[in-house]
Amino acid sequence: MASVVWVARFKCAEPVTPDREAHPATQFNQSLSTDIGHGARSLRIVLIGLRGSGKTTLGRLLAQRLQTQFIDLDDVTVARSGQASVSALFHSVGEPAFRVAECAALEHVLDAPSTSGAVIALGGGTPSTPEARALLAAARAAGTIRIILLEAPSETLGARLALDPGDRPLLAGGSFAEEAALLGARRLPIYRAMTDAVVSTSGDTAANLEVLARAAGE
Repeated sequence: MASVVWVARFKCAEPVTPDREAHPATQFNQSLSTDIGHGARSLRIVLIGLRGSGKTTLGRLLAQRLQTQFIDLDDVTVARSGQASVSALFHSVGEPAFRVAECAALEHVLDAPSTSGAVIALGGGTPSTPEARALLAAARAAGTIRIILLEAPSETLGARLALDPGDRPLLAGGSFAEEAALLGARRLPIYRAMTDAVVSTSGDTAANLEVLARAAGE
């Protein structure tokens, strides 16, 4: 497995795999600009929220509706690291270094001209670091992003994650519902303070999408 070396870059440190012939972001950069043709929108829609809140599911649907591309920050982080998955990267370098890699991926996505108008789903913990929040605050102040927080009760999040746990490790508590309650108490006040709109995702997907589309300015 390629070793991961952390070096300073702009506001975040960047994961570099020195034994690869090209930077792992090179191939992914191409996919950012060719997945779906951009519409007239230039404002990026950034979805934040706890794991299981619907960022990926609703983000994909919103991108289709807006005829723009959908970007999952987890995918970008993994592609830039050279690791096989979020879980592999997390366990390989630990949470602090993972957050650094995640922040560097966020900086890359927010800076790339090819992501203009995209719908971007962040990881559940991405905005929990001051560095990531600073990047988001700067982009928001520049008028290039709109941040929408997706929320649902911890019991709902736990039930969703039990059915589809995904690739991320359990970070707190002994169950997904406990994790949602613990992390929600810690993170949601921070997330609410930095968002442009809050959308409840407790309902069915179609209803949630309608509310989200309005919040996105459709």
